Amino acid sequence: MRRYLLSVLLAASSFAATAQDRFVPVEQRLSAAQLAEVGLDATQLQTLNRVLREAEASMPVPTRAAVAANTGAPLPANVPAPAAMHLGLEEGPVSARVVGDVAGWQPGTVFTLDNGQQWQVMKGQMKLRKTLQAPQIEVIPGIAGRWFLQVDEDLPKARVFRLR
Repeated sequence: MRRYLLSVLLAASSFAATAQDRFVPVEQRLSAAQLAEVGLDATQLQTLNRVLREAEASMPVPTRAAVAANTGAPLPANVPAPAAMHLGLEEGPVSARVVGDVAGWQPGTVFTLDNGQQWQVMKGQMKLRKTLQAPQIEVIPGIAGRWFLQVDEDLPKARVFRLR
């Protein structure tokens, strides 16, 4: 439950509050009951607010043209363009072939791709029934900078991070 609420809080942090300082502290976004359910102490709440404020400050604000292109409707001149909805989702997926064979993965496994990138597994484990030779894969962005490697859409994804 905590992970879900923190993900929601990270996503909600990207909404624009004002033109100058878009950040709205967590305690102003949630009711007292919601705050109690999350169970953060004062130090944790302060740290979360700081991290969210820093993340929001580093996020680019989309242009009116980008918003109009994504929604199909132009924004009126007096309405500020909203910030990106999810941290990390601005980047698209990476499609490439693995250099070599794939028999499975576990934390620590490194995948070298034909585009020169290297991705290392953080979480997830899978032993394939049949070794795949230079399979086409996709590395998909998630919320808050997380990335997931997908060998086949019917198989579980591995949580990965980029080495180079």
